[in-house]
Parts: sequence; structure tokens; C-alpha cells
Amino acid sequence: MDISTQIVWLFVLAIPISCVSWTVTHEEIFKEPREYCIECSKNSKLLLTRKLFYLFTCEYCFSHYVTIFFIILCDYKLLIDDWRGYLIGGFALVFVANIYMSLFGLLRQAIKKEKVEIKKIENENGDDQI
Repeated sequence: MDISTQIVWLFVLAIPISCVSWTVTHEEIFKEPREYCIECSKNSKLLLTRKLFYLFTCEYCFSHYVTIFFIILCDYKLLIDDWRGYLIGGFALVFVANIYMSLFGLLRQAIKKEKVEIKKIENENGDDQI
């Protein structure tokens, strides 16, 4: 692959990585398994067990494993055509995916803030009309 194609792959492949990582670590559909993992990561007696369960609660940590899956699935390499390309591509994908997740988190926070402000204004206007 030429470098421009590799860069396009970098930014496109980071999208499903960030989607999977965010969904598993934040969304309601995985709430119960995530709460179990949080509990085990805090209360397990073994260090290895605590760290293993923590991986499923942190989007940054989890994105590394999702990235490994997608690198294997797509055989993605960046800059170099041997094992170093996998390594460079992997860390670049994690970096871009985490930028996407940070932007998504900020966007969701701004939307939530706007909803709260709108609700407050509606409540104030509703009280004035009574």
C-alpha cells in the first residue's frame, strides 16, 4: 500500500475500533458485565485478576485489544512492511481511536448540558405561565 492509502486506512479503521471500545466500556447494553468487571477489578485478591478485569472498564486499555483484533482481521501495517509495521500501525490506530472517543465524549457532554439547560428554561417558563 502506498502511504496515502495507509493514512486513509488509519483514520477509517480507527472508527470501528473506537465504536467497539466505547460501546463496551460506556454504553448501557454492556452495563451489567462492566459493573461485574469493575467490582472484580476493585475487590479481587490477585493483582493479575484485578488488572485483567480493569481492561474491560477502561476505553483506552480496551482499545488496544480491539486494535489487535482489527489489525489481524485487516492485516494493517503502517509505513513498514514487516512486524514493525504492525507495531507502528497498532499504536497509531489506538491514538486515533482514542481521539475519536474523546471527541465523542465531549460531544455527548455538550449535548447533555444543552438538554439540562433547555429543561431548566422550560421549567422556568412553565412556572411563569401558571
